[in-house]
Amino acid sequence: MSDALTALPTYQTDLFNPTYRPMRTDRWELRVSNTVMSPGYWSGPCLVHNLAALISINEDGSTSTWMSSTPMEHESQEIGVRAAAGHTVVMGMGMGWAAANIALNPAVTRVTVVDLDQEVLDTFRAIGVFEQLPAEAAAKVTIVHGDATAYVPDAPMDTLFADIWRPINGDRIPEMHRMQANCKAPRVYYWGQELEIARRARTLGLPIDADTVARIVADIGLPLIGPERADYPALIEASAARWLRDI
Repeated sequence: MSDALTALPTYQTDLFNPTYRPMRTDRWELRVSNTVMSPGYWSGPCLVHNLAALISINEDGSTSTWMSSTPMEHESQEIGVRAAAGHTVVMGMGMGWAAANIALNPAVTRVTVVDLDQEVLDTFRAIGVFEQLPAEAAAKVTIVHGDATAYVPDAPMDTLFADIWRPINGDRIPEMHRMQANCKAPRVYYWGQELEIARRARTLGLPIDADTVARIVADIGLPLIGPERADYPALIEASAARWLRDI
């Protein structure tokens, strides 16, 4: 390892990080690397040990990374994970990291995870991500094979957390409104919402401050988690500087 890499800090978080093991199915592969350098969503680059990545295997043999245990992935979900409460519906299994940490949140009473890909669900059952949790947290989790945009919860819910997309940049609003029409959650967080707010602020030629964020969130028309934080405009600025791309 070069001197430049050894000078980097090691990624640390107080949130739970499951133990992953390599495995492969017909269409998916879970890879685990020893040590890699990775930037965060709003923080600087650092060293990540035992980084896991969920890779899709395409029909032509090429591969695409869908999700990984990088600081970028963790930080870009962290606000929603920490703020979840009550009955929380998680759209998209991903690495299981978000759902596991939401289940560990004492303010959360129930976690329903919805994913369209049965092979992904079978993979994470085989790995045993939720079995690594304390029994009382694992007991909160229910897994549903279904379409996030069509799923209707079987009981009132308090938080909608959505991450069903591969690229961090994209227009999630139409799909989010379809989910919310079915879920009617009083609080919503979706992956990449900070970049959507930053993109709209750029289009409007407005600074990213509390007033601009409030204006854009009202226009998006979802009860988003995040704007209540005093540091949210600064986090939007930092994440946009690293990750905002034209779509």
